[in-house]
Amino acid sequence: MADVITFSSLTKQIKEKRDLADVYLLHGEEGYYIDRLVEMFENILPEEDRDFNLTVLYGPETDPDTVIDACRRYPMMVDRQIVILKEAQSGGATFLNALSKYIAEPSETTIFVIAHRGAEAKGKDLTTALKKSKSVVFESKRLTDKTVGPVILEMLKENNLSIEPKALEMFRDYVGTDLSRLYNEIEKLTIALPSGAVVTPEAIEQNIGISKDYNNFELINAIANRNYAKAMTIAKYYRSNPKNSSPFQALPLIFTLFSNLLAAFYAQDKSDRSLMAMFGYRSPYQLIDIKNAMRNYSAWQTIEVISELRRFDTNSKGIGSRMDTYDLFDNLIFKIMTAPGKIELKA
Repeated sequence: MADVITFSSLTKQIKEKRDLADVYLLHGEEGYYIDRLVEMFENILPEEDRDFNLTVLYGPETDPDTVIDACRRYPMMVDRQIVILKEAQSGGATFLNALSKYIAEPSETTIFVIAHRGAEAKGKDLTTALKKSKSVVFESKRLTDKTVGPVILEMLKENNLSIEPKALEMFRDYVGTDLSRLYNEIEKLTIALPSGAVVTPEAIEQNIGISKDYNNFELINAIANRNYAKAMTIAKYYRSNPKNSSPFQALPLIFTLFSNLLAAFYAQDKSDRSLMAMFGYRSPYQLIDIKNAMRNYSAWQTIEVISELRRFDTNSKGIGSRMDTYDLFDNLIFKIMTAPGKIELKA
């Protein structure tokens, strides 16, 4: 049966050239991982051996028989050749199913890599062949707001760095789920900091350009603590530095705070462990803003705030208001801080 493998373990396997399989299927929505892995496979052989033993084919320009013939060829002067099929998604399930006979009985002298970007590879015959063989399947999934934090921690650990909780929140809010951008920013930290260093908010500010005092993390903290002066100071900074931050980047985070807050209010079990499981958090530190907000807002106020957030989203698109976006944002913060919580239930 095909093995399911992670990006880190597969990277290690390729770099060490250890226990390499005969067939690899790299598929999924996140193209960055797939491109990185393909590049590693292309560099397995020494440069002097690639002319005769590295074959790169493209789905739109080839056919299954040509691919199989390339895989059945014998390597020259090396133990194993590399055959890579890029853009395999262009042929659809029909193309992939046509490769199933080879995948079921692959050549021991070939490492065959199928790069299928943009979606999960489908095909009944393909799936059957992968399960029966010793092929390796790697699904490249897009990062989400819940999964990006652990990925950042793992990537920093691989570079012998660790990070403070506040710095992690700053970094996650700034980079988002863009994997390519994430790698680039971590590379900056790796170059700038010594091995074994702890990434602090100051290090983030100095090397990536995020202000440690005026950022989305601090804004959420100010809102959770109902600190109007701090929140407005940060909003003023956003107005003066539109390239670094904007209300549109902050809005989803504010909405997440209050939607999670509403869920927390109505949770039967409000223990840290239960709330962490509910929100998919790994550390109690991630609950700080929610717990602070629970002390400063009621359930009715939370509902009012969510309504104001939706109104801001509509008004900022020019519907129902001609106010400047930053004026709208200032008004939003004021309404959040002064929400009366006097919604009356209609009979």
